[in-house]
Amino acid sequence: MFAYFRGELTLLLPEEAVVEVSGIAYRFLISASTYHQLPQPGSEVLLFSHLSVREDSFQLYGFFKEEERQLFRLLLLTSGVGPKLALAVLSGLPVPEVHEAILANSPEQLYGIPGVGKKTAARIILELRDKILKLPSVGGITAPARVQTSHLREDAINALVTLGFSRITVQKAVLAILEQNPQLTVEEVVKSALVSIHNS
Repeated sequence: MFAYFRGELTLLLPEEAVVEVSGIAYRFLISASTYHQLPQPGSEVLLFSHLSVREDSFQLYGFFKEEERQLFRLLLLTSGVGPKLALAVLSGLPVPEVHEAILANSPEQLYGIPGVGKKTAARIILELRDKILKLPSVGGITAPARVQTSHLREDAINALVTLGFSRITVQKAVLAILEQNPQLTVEEVVKSALVSIHNS
């Protein structure tokens, strides 16, 4: 129904954003990835959107990138996966790494996401593999590049966890940094994450 919304970002929280368009404020539920990519309130933004309609409610979901919305909609096609869990998957891993886990038949890569157990991970892989292969964005990402990014992310997260930080905290920081600068080394990611965590 709605392709996207362009307007002023008036409120930004870790799990939601409010965008004012022509005097009307729209509330979106967002992933951690979208949260870290959005600018400060007061800026103009464009959010790709998905409208979830239930008997008693209407809820908008917002995405900074179209590829994130595509994966969100595919996840909703999986048995037992609703909007809340689909958003948790997008918050837990970058879109290319979810693609990687599905294509490589590696459910263990999805286990660490809150709400995703072994059965759910297996269903996601079984039901979405053929659909993921048809996405244009998947064809443009080589397997070696995805694996290298995945290893770098895990090495940086593990290094920060050994310093005493919680995995959830460092995971969000590392994902945000790699979204902006995917070419960084592990050491550079760790240093940037430490600054980000201390300033948050």
